Amino acid sequence: MTLIGESVQLILQHQASTGAYMASPGFANYQYAWLRDGTFTAYAMNRTGEHESARKFYRWCDFVIRKHEAKARAAIAAAKTGDADKNHFLHTRFTAEGEEVAGDWGSFQLDGYGTWLWGLAEHVRMSGEHDLIQQLKSSIELTIDYVAACWQLPNFDCWEEGGDRIHPVTLGAIYGGIKAMEPFLPERAFELARLAETIRQFIREHGTADGRFIKSVGDQAVDASLLWLALPYGVVAVDDPLMQKTVQAIETELRAGYGVHRYAADTYYGGGQWLLLTAWLGWYYVRTGRREEAEKMLGWIASQHQPGGFPEQVQEHLLSPGHYGLWVAKEGKPALPLLWSHAMFLVLAAELGVC
Repeated sequence: MTLIGESVQLILQHQASTGAYMASPGFANYQYAWLRDGTFTAYAMNRTGEHESARKFYRWCDFVIRKHEAKARAAIAAAKTGDADKNHFLHTRFTAEGEEVAGDWGSFQLDGYGTWLWGLAEHVRMSGEHDLIQQLKSSIELTIDYVAACWQLPNFDCWEEGGDRIHPVTLGAIYGGIKAMEPFLPERAFELARLAETIRQFIREHGTADGRFIKSVGDQAVDASLLWLALPYGVVAVDDPLMQKTVQAIETELRAGYGVHRYAADTYYGGGQWLLLTAWLGWYYVRTGRREEAEKMLGWIASQHQPGGFPEQVQEHLLSPGHYGLWVAKEGKPALPLLWSHAMFLVLAAELGVC
C-alpha cells in the first residue's frame, strides 16, 4: 500500500464511531479530539474523496456544540459584560463522546471554533452536500455568536500556549470561518462581512511588525503557523507582501533542510521539525509556483515514515536538545502516529496532484 493509501486507512481506523478523529492513539495526552486538528484531517479526507468520513466529523462537531450550548451561551453573556474568566469558555479538546477534557494545557482556545466553520464550507464545496448547512445551522450560528463575542479576549494559541495574548493565527481562523459561512447565511451576510473586515483590519494593525506577521500581539517572533493566514484562512493572498516577508522569515529562522520548526524558542520535545508544517510550507510553495521545492518537501515527509506511521515531529535538528530527554522522561516518546501529520501529507499530495 502506498503512503497515501496507508494514511487514508490510518485516519479511518482512528475515527471514532461518533465521528471524532482521535489525534494520536498511542500518545496519552492526544487520545482526544480537537476541532482544529480534526477539521484539517476532515479537509484531507475531502481532498482524497472520503466525504463520508468528513461528514461524520462535522456531525460530531455539531453534536459537541449543541451538547455544550448552555455553557456557550453563558460565555457569550459573560464576555459581553466583561465578567468572563477562563472557566466560562468552551474547551478545545474532547472525548469521542463530546465530554470536555481538563488538563495542564490551556483549554480556552478559539481557533478551532473558527476552523470547523471553514472546514464545513469546504466539505460542502467538495462533496456537494448543501443540505448539511441547514441541518447544522443552529450550531453554526451559535459558534458564530461565540467567536463574535470572544475574539478580542486573550486565549491560548494553536500550540496550546500564550494564554495571556491575542494571536493573529487565531483571529485568522475566526475570520476564515466567518467568511466561509457568509454565503450560507444571507440574513446575516452584512453583519458577518462587517465583523470579518473588523478582524482583518485588527490583524493588519496589531498583528504585524517590520512588514510581516508576528506570533502574537506584543511578541514579534515568527511562527510557522502564520502560513495559515494565507492558506487556508484567506486573510491575505499568498502573494501579499506581508505574507511574502513572513515566509522569508520562516525560511530563514525556522526551516532546517526540508523540516520546519514551530518557532525559534520552542522547547517541546527539544523543538523538533513538525511534518505538518513542512507540508504547509510545501502547500504554499505549490500555490506560488515553486512546485519542485514542494515535491522535495513531500518526499522528505515520506522519508520520515516509521512503522507506526508519521510522527508529530522528528529530531533531525533540535532547537533545544537538552529538553528532549526531559520530555521523554515525562511523557514518553513523541506522538506516533499523529493523524494531523498524515492529513497534511495528504493535502500536499493532493495539491501536487499525486492523490
